[in-house]
Amino acid sequence: MTYRKDPDAIAALTPEQYRVTQQSGTERPGTGPYLHTTEPGIYVDIVSGEPLFASSDKFDAGCGWPSFTKPIEPAHVTELRDTSHGMVRTEVRSAHGDSHLGHVFDDGPRDRGGLRYCINGNALRFIPKAEMEAEGYGAYLTQVEDI
Repeated sequence: MTYRKDPDAIAALTPEQYRVTQQSGTERPGTGPYLHTTEPGIYVDIVSGEPLFASSDKFDAGCGWPSFTKPIEPAHVTELRDTSHGMVRTEVRSAHGDSHLGHVFDDGPRDRGGLRYCINGNALRFIPKAEMEAEGYGAYLTQVEDI
């Protein structure tokens, strides 16, 4: 599957999805989709469709955004130094779609690598496990747990 920054997908974004992904915005904590999603599946870039995170790596960090311990496909996630807002943080973007996803911090679960990928739900599209094969993500089924 080829992943790219799709102009049609960008044109279909809601104003909030556009602000987050294209203007490096941040949704207000507790307001984005997928914060409380617990069903098995994968999370893909809303613009490019590239696989980003698996439900098996999602955890409740209590921070107000969906949080993950690691990307499902590290090559699809780019990390950049972000010095905005008077802080030094590590921004997370999708490699092919160049969507702003969120930030990664080193305060995640120690027993799972110690990282917390704090991701805007508006940058993601969730694909339930039952639909992964039909949507072209069958290769990732082994990385998604049954609940």
